[in-house]
Amino acid sequence: MTRSLLKASDLTPEDLSAIFHKARDFKSRIIQRKPIDALKNRVIGILFEKPSTRTRTSFESAILRLGGATIYLAPGNLQIKRGEPIQDTARMLGSYLDAIVARVYAHQTVQDLSRHSSIPVINGLSDLEHPSQAVCDLFTILEIKGRVEGLRLAYIGDGNNVCHSLLVVCALAGMHMNVASPEGYAPRPEILVKANDLAARTGARLNVFDRPAEAAAGADILYTDVWVSMGEEEEEKTKLTTFRGYQINADLLRVAADDAVVMHCLPAHRGQEITDDVIEGPRSIVWQQAENKMHGAAAILDHFLS
Repeated sequence: MTRSLLKASDLTPEDLSAIFHKARDFKSRIIQRKPIDALKNRVIGILFEKPSTRTRTSFESAILRLGGATIYLAPGNLQIKRGEPIQDTARMLGSYLDAIVARVYAHQTVQDLSRHSSIPVINGLSDLEHPSQAVCDLFTILEIKGRVEGLRLAYIGDGNNVCHSLLVVCALAGMHMNVASPEGYAPRPEILVKANDLAARTGARLNVFDRPAEAAAGADILYTDVWVSMGEEEEEKTKLTTFRGYQINADLLRVAADDAVVMHCLPAHRGQEITDDVIEGPRSIVWQQAENKMHGAAAILDHFLS
């Protein structure tokens, strides 16, 4: 049966454990320049409607390092631009490719790709979720802290796609998560319902606050993302005003646990959601987090194509 990773709840705790194990193994072998043929004779399409630095490069590099081949599919160069229905494109791509990694505006697009292509589709970001990011992030926490279960992550900022996936993945892993967002920017209720249902089975506790200091109190990890995502440029002025005070800085870090670390999925707008001294400071694991997007991508691809 073909499985896709469209949203974080497509995963199980067993999936997470298997992906973490593979990511650790692949990272070791990649660092040692050992040959890997996990994706030998596999061709993966990279269909990105949005610009990308880390997600595109990490997935393409992971495919090549695992012995596969990759084709970049820019929507502007496809017949989609001229009005071809997504289901027609998906059917043909499904006959040419072994999997698709898609970064899109509307979540419906990855659903349509998966439904009509009959091959695994990996969501590399949609307006609803960013599951591959969340999986790679928890792998990084596992590396740094030696465990994920029972730890406390505080997400400060917009209750966006990254926040949605983190809530679900933390719930799956038995990891507690607090979110601090301004009024009107909290995570979607349906995501919270799903995440809390999963958390009830693993012992994770999920909470939403409106004050950053409440969410960050005693946290093991402080996490943030940009205030203004791609496609929200018209809201920039409003959001910069609304999110003032929802910044990870030295004062907020002092509220967290003594050994707390700081994460950001990047790109960062220094001076907005995070200060320069924190992202460049000794508690930042942002660059290890960014590197692990490649190792996590390798593990995700292998897991869903096995």
